[in-house]
Formats: sequence, C-alpha cells, structure tokens
Amino acid sequence: MEFLKLVRKRSFLSEAIYTVLNIALAIAVVVVIRYTGSVGFAIGLVVLSKWRVFAVRPRFWWANLRSNLVDFIVSISFVLHMYIVNDAVIAEPRKLMLLGILTVLYIGWLLYIKPRSKRAYIAVQAGVAVMLGTSALFAISYNWPASVVVLVMWLIGYTAARHILSAYDDETHGLFLSLAWGVVLAQVAWVAYHWTIAYNLPFSSNLHLPQVAIIVTLMSFLAFKSYDSFHKNAKIRMTDIILPLLFTLSVIAVLLIIFNRVGTAI
Repeated sequence: MEFLKLVRKRSFLSEAIYTVLNIALAIAVVVVIRYTGSVGFAIGLVVLSKWRVFAVRPRFWWANLRSNLVDFIVSISFVLHMYIVNDAVIAEPRKLMLLGILTVLYIGWLLYIKPRSKRAYIAVQAGVAVMLGTSALFAISYNWPASVVVLVMWLIGYTAARHILSAYDDETHGLFLSLAWGVVLAQVAWVAYHWTIAYNLPFSSNLHLPQVAIIVTLMSFLAFKSYDSFHKNAKIRMTDIILPLLFTLSVIAVLLIIFNRVGTAI
C-alpha cells in the first residue's frame, strides 16, 4: 500500500511539473515576442524545450526528431502567428486579446492535444500541423524563393502523412505514401506561390488567412478518410468517403469561384 501511495504521489507530481512547464513555455514565448519583438529568440525557446530529442546517442537523433516533427511544426507556427499579430498595426487592446487567445490555444495544444495517442487525436494533430504550418508559411514567405516554399510545404505534407500512418501498426508502405503526399502538397504550394489569395480576418485588415491553408487541410482530411476506408475494407468504399468528398469539393469550389472576389492577393 505504501508503494502504491508513493507511485501515485510521484505520478501526480510529475503531471503537475509537466503542466507547469508547458504553461511556462507558452507564456515565455509570448512574453519574448511581446517585449523583444524577436521571433528568433522565441523559436530558440521552443527548440530548447525539446532538449530530450537530443538527450540520447546521436544515432537516435533522427528517429526522435522525426517523431517530434509535428510538434515542432505546430509550435513554430504558433510562434510565427504570435509574431505576426504582435507586428500588426492594430489597436493595442485587440492585439493583447489576440496574443492571449493564441497563448491559450498553444497551451491547449501542449497539454491536451499533443499528448494523446488515439488514432482520432493523431489525425487531429496532423491536421493542425497542416493548417497552422501552411498558414504560417504563406504569411511570411512572400519574398522567399519558390524552391524554399515548395520544400517547406513538402516537409509539412510528409510529416503530417507520416504521423497519421504511424497510427496503423500494419502499414508497410508508410514511407512511400508519406513522400508521395509531401509531393502533392508541394505541387499545390508551387501553384499557390504564384497565385496566392488570402482573406482578411474580421478583427484586422492587416491579418490574413491564406486560402491555400484551407485547401490543403481539406485535401488532407479527404486523403485520411480514403486511406482509413482502404485500410479497413481493402478498398475505398464510396459510402465511407462520399460525405467528406462532397464537403471538400463544395468548400474548395466556393473558395475558388466565389470568395476569390473578396480575397486579397499577396
């Protein structure tokens, strides 16, 4: 009984420390951005917080890094979005409110979404990485070379696909499928780089939501539902994907045909 009490006590203590450290990380990131305006220092904090990735022999670094790439993408995307908000020309109270919302969302990611290991949560983690990663990439890359944008987008697609496929223990073609999905998103990024539409957010004309972030997230959702159907039935059943397919095509059609008129080219 004493041993069980000790285990529970240590478990509670470790959970409390984990919670406090993650909240402290999110607050430290927004404070650094707010008072120094340096996105580099904030990204450095995120990298330092992942020290356990490299706290092993060098031959395990790539495996650890690969398994943490989704978290890296989401965390750095939050940092970049905070930086964009802090640098935007908007009223100070509204700016503080937006920074507070992003901080709370980042804490939610660190404490609630990231630690989950069920397949549904893994899919959500990959979707968040695609949405936030693409949004951050196209928000800051307007003067980058096209090759860099395409390469980063390929990494986002590869990482998200690899993350989802890791939830299927019997998948033997995970590497090939991940590389292929990275190529698909890289092609979309190449098109979007030359013809980018972004929508003004309601609380500021200086903040935009890139159209491509919505499109690739919907495409990734449809691809996941298709693969899940194939995995369960050895074929893609139309009854499994008809609703995701109609939803994806409808939203993309509305974005490309109607909402391009109200978008802002960047």
